[in-house]
Amino acid sequence: MHIEIKIPKEISEYQESVFFGLSLRQFVCSLLAVTAAVGLYFLLNHTVGAEIAGWASVLGASPFAACGFIRYHGMTAGQTLFTILRSEIFTPRRLVFKSENLYHTALAGHIRAGAKKPSRETEVAA
Repeated sequence: MHIEIKIPKEISEYQESVFFGLSLRQFVCSLLAVTAAVGLYFLLNHTVGAEIAGWASVLGASPFAACGFIRYHGMTAGQTLFTILRSEIFTPRRLVFKSENLYHTALAGHIRAGAKKPSRETEVAA
């Protein structure tokens, strides 16, 4: 007898909140994003101006924020990136199909031996 226990979706997707309602991954990635944004702003503020430095800080912080919050098909951003790299770079693009006739391979010796003997029709005719 097979007993199946149904678990509600909310319970199976539960994540423990560590800081400010965020998981540890989200909190660390948020800190990295804020650090990158502030660092880029102060680095670029005097050279390119406040407006461009603000946009550059947003663009510089977005990958760190994405790593903490975005999930794609149940995978985190790091797992998604590794999967994309593995499928697009490390796996060869050109797939070559080489068929093998197992029956012919198994009987190759018998076929060669049978080809050396004259056939019955030639024996009868002679």
